[in-house]
Amino acid sequence: MTERIVSVAQEDNDSLPVIDNVYHLSLHSNSGKSADPFKANAEELKAYRGTSPVFKRKVTAEVKKFQRGADGAATKQVTDKEFLSGYDAFDVVEPPYNLDYLSKIYVSPAASAHYSAVNAKVANIVGLGYRFVESNKTKRSLERMQDNEDRVARARRRLDSWRDELMEMLDSFNEEDTFTEIMVKVWRDYEVTGNGYIEIGRKKDGTIGYIGHIPSKTIRIRRKRDGFVQVSGFNVEFFAHFGHGDDPNPIGGGRPNEIIHIKKYSPTSGFYGVPDIVSALNAIAGNEFAARFNLDYFENKAIPRHVIVLKGAKLGTAAQQSLLSFFETGLKGQNHRSLFIPLPASDRENPVDIKFEKIEADAQDSSFGNYRKANLADILMAHRVPITKISVAEGASLAVARDADKTFKEQVCAPEQRIFEKKLNKIIRELTDALELSLNEMTLTDADTQSKIDERRIKSGIVVANEIRARDGLPGLPGGSDRVDLNAKDKIQQAQAEMRTTRERDSERSAGATDSSGEARSPKGEGRSTT
Repeated sequence: MTERIVSVAQEDNDSLPVIDNVYHLSLHSNSGKSADPFKANAEELKAYRGTSPVFKRKVTAEVKKFQRGADGAATKQVTDKEFLSGYDAFDVVEPPYNLDYLSKIYVSPAASAHYSAVNAKVANIVGLGYRFVESNKTKRSLERMQDNEDRVARARRRLDSWRDELMEMLDSFNEEDTFTEIMVKVWRDYEVTGNGYIEIGRKKDGTIGYIGHIPSKTIRIRRKRDGFVQVSGFNVEFFAHFGHGDDPNPIGGGRPNEIIHIKKYSPTSGFYGVPDIVSALNAIAGNEFAARFNLDYFENKAIPRHVIVLKGAKLGTAAQQSLLSFFETGLKGQNHRSLFIPLPASDRENPVDIKFEKIEADAQDSSFGNYRKANLADILMAHRVPITKISVAEGASLAVARDADKTFKEQVCAPEQRIFEKKLNKIIRELTDALELSLNEMTLTDADTQSKIDERRIKSGIVVANEIRARDGLPGLPGGSDRVDLNAKDKIQQAQAEMRTTRERDSERSAGATDSSGEARSPKGEGRSTT
């Protein structure tokens, strides 16, 4: 039972537990036992389906080594076939780390922190969904139409319609998974093995008709960088780079599907990516050993809970068995039971006494608690995921958690999202150049705070109202593409002040003006003044 708990699920009975290979995994990834299908020898390669007769004859010719003699004489001895593996026959590069074991470590019971950190990154990078925003070309076109509000409104309505069509189109390219599910699968492979693969299939007219995910542990990269080879079971398939579906198929067959490869770059390999967890493999190994020690302790510990001390008498065999049975099985799940022990008669010279002493009465805690906490810190540090994203942090205040989330968003999630968006928009550009795919970001603000931020951005002229509405998935409004004039309020106030000043000046001039008919005549009888 213990061995089944501490080991990961195996593909066959000959596979080794993850912990037995952690150390050689970090040094010699593909040495020893492995589930790597590319390790098959030449005879096994011939049975693979998906290769052409020409390819199989080529493999046979490479296996046979002839020793030439005089006048055309030659030996027909066939040398050892083990020297030629799938890596040689398909001319693919061996990854620096065993991809099969990296996949198993992800679901290992000792790697719960790794499992949670990967899921936290996947959820916050691609799991929040996506939206379509205007491309730079579309933004410039809308700016040129600012003087014609009707044209802008019509363009906005067309863009809204195209958004809906693109959403439906992407989901229709795969009957089993939505486009968001495909991104989640690809990115989980990216975090677990360092590599993610998006498969694109085309219709007869060359347009995209299928988008899906391929498990990264089954893919190998061609040495010439002219494509990829997948081996799954006894099936082999060649894939071309995206946009190069017309290139020759080196293993035979029809037109290949195409692949977009996303890798977590590492200086240790120019072909494959390397996941973050590789730097914390020792922490996972330590957790496995600590968990195994604790399980062995609880299952096989040799310290009894009670000691029965009997003085002055001996119990019979039946009484001993009854007493042991009571403590071993009779107390389980039954509280406040009574125990009756028949003792021999005692006298002054030989008093009979029985005692029950507890040996292990204290609560038993797991060992290596501080060591496991240090391993947890190492694993999360390798992933750069704050502990508040996977568990409850002891003693962490709300302010500390918010700062950690901000750092996680800006330094981990946002850069990865920009990289993935560039890859995904290669597909979108074949469908339209008016819109671009943008991954939704984790939010650190509530709705009230966000509305205040949007209001300030609109008033400052950084964005227009319709851009905010497009971000929220709402249609544009008439006049919503007009930028706010920062000086409009000042101009209105200045005009109002000038109008008030003009009215006051006119009123004062009118009050101080003389009679418009001239000076009044002298009273009757009064002549002209002689003085």
